[in-house]
Amino acid sequence: MSAVASAPHPIEARGLVKRYDQLTAVDHVDLTVEAGTVYGYLGPNGAGKTTSIRMLLGLITPDEGTARLFGRDPLVEGAAALDGVAGFVEAPRFYPYLSARRNLELMAALDGGDAGDRIDDALATVDLTEREDDKVKGYSHGMRQRLGIAAALLRDPRLLLLDEPTTGLDPAGMRDMRQLVRRLAADGITVLLSSHLMTEVEELCDRLAIVRSGRVIYEGGLTDLLRSTGQRYRLRTTDDRRALAVAREQPGVEDPVQRADGLAFAADETVAGELSVALVEAGVAILALVPAAASLEELFFRLTEGDGLPA
Repeated sequence: MSAVASAPHPIEARGLVKRYDQLTAVDHVDLTVEAGTVYGYLGPNGAGKTTSIRMLLGLITPDEGTARLFGRDPLVEGAAALDGVAGFVEAPRFYPYLSARRNLELMAALDGGDAGDRIDDALATVDLTEREDDKVKGYSHGMRQRLGIAAALLRDPRLLLLDEPTTGLDPAGMRDMRQLVRRLAADGITVLLSSHLMTEVEELCDRLAIVRSGRVIYEGGLTDLLRSTGQRYRLRTTDDRRALAVAREQPGVEDPVQRADGLAFAADETVAGELSVALVEAGVAILALVPAAASLEELFFRLTEGDGLPA
């Protein structure tokens, strides 16, 4: 077995549980984050995402289960288990009366080693070089979020944990943060991105876990999830009412419904072709027949508010 194949995963959690009195905030969570991926940790507010990340970092102790970063348990090995790991939970904090550079200098001194040599590169990576001498109290929320990532980069991380990095940002700030995450991933950093924003996860992530009420209800590839409901189509015709009746009688056509903009149904390509023929034979002309894959947002609400995905 190769060294790469046998290397421990950046994150591996098994059976994580955290309770607060009668509330189970995290309920037997399993996570496996592979090296080189952007992994989305997606769920509604209050689903237990931040609590899970705190346990991963050893900031709080799980009531059950284990968490390892590159094979090391922070509760057993302490700070040594965080070597190569960085990020922030909720909003990063700084001394507001000091400049960005001075804040980073203090953090680098705390980390020791050659962290101070990375300050210039970290500021350049997050596009704050021109504002490095400004006091942080004058920074916008988005600039503080980017400074938080700069602080994380001082540790030369192989794994970056970001908890809701775009919360509170305006559209331009969200765009800049997403571009930054893409650049970091392109540099080979594994990223765990905790978010409740489906668009953000869909744009950035290779794999994801979706949590509801502290439990993981889906874990796997983003593409696999989007394909899980089968191929859906949107159909517009010269007689949608008649088309709906034909679709309901056609074998293999699933869940045909009429909407304001036409019909929607699920079917494989062969069945969609057979439906086209049946519509023509019924005297219904097709104006448009286009694939319409389910969005991550649609599947997210189906999983977190409904009965889940169909078997």
